[in-house]
Amino acid sequence: MGASQGNDARFGIWLAVIASAGFSLKAILAKLAYPHGVDPVTLVALRMLLAAPVFAVVAWREAQRGQPLTGRDWATVTVLGLFGYYGASMLDFYGLQYISAGLERLVLFTYPTLTLLIGWIAHGRRITRRETVASLLCYGGIALAVVHDIEVSGDSALIALGCALVFGSSLSFALYLTGAAAPIRKLGATRFSALATLVSTVAVMLHFVAVRPFDALAQPAPVLWLAVAMAVFSTVLPVFLQSAAIRRMGAQTAALVGSTGPVITVFLAWWMLAEPVSALQIAGTVLVIGGVMWVGKR
Repeated sequence: MGASQGNDARFGIWLAVIASAGFSLKAILAKLAYPHGVDPVTLVALRMLLAAPVFAVVAWREAQRGQPLTGRDWATVTVLGLFGYYGASMLDFYGLQYISAGLERLVLFTYPTLTLLIGWIAHGRRITRRETVASLLCYGGIALAVVHDIEVSGDSALIALGCALVFGSSLSFALYLTGAAAPIRKLGATRFSALATLVSTVAVMLHFVAVRPFDALAQPAPVLWLAVAMAVFSTVLPVFLQSAAIRRMGAQTAALVGSTGPVITVFLAWWMLAEPVSALQIAGTVLVIGGVMWVGKR
């Protein structure tokens, strides 16, 4: 590797770490917003509305460079957008009402193991012994983190509900990733991500107007500022920084650097939300990260 390539890879690592921190910040910002009385549907709607103009500009710019989408392309983008950004976001934000930000990030981080399972069910892909052990490490780590949350809150039923919702979010995102490979190859990662996000924005707004009056978007200033921060620092910037990181060092290395997400979330939750950190939670985090890194190893 030449000096230029080495510098490019190091810069890519920093981009991936910053992107991971941005994605991790989402749960913290949501937790800060909920005490002001905002509900998950309204918060997701604000986030997507504020981020949508950027993705609309990107989608328009990329459309000038690429081929027009066929009906099949639009159908694929729509279905995957509903899984990847609408379904995953809604379930995640609902789950965050019941569990800690640290546990939420660990449960979300199971999506690589779920991708393996979907590949086995849908395509008959064999799951190796190493991948099975790595998956067991992930779920063992989550079990330790669940025990930590139960010890802190004492309400096992609510924690079970929160974990189920966030696990559903992880499954939805895994379905999105499983189906995204082909359209990304055809449309490009930037164009596909922008279009899928815009599809999700439409779905979120339809959901919002079905269950809330339109004036529910008029939230207190703290909620609006938190939604702005979520749109900028936990949606738009991480998406593009992650893409830039992948271009510089490859998807596998970027994914491994993204394994810092649970650690960053635990730290931010301790610092910004005063969430307690225990030996159980640290052990669970180590197991989950180790399992995910082992799943991603080639």
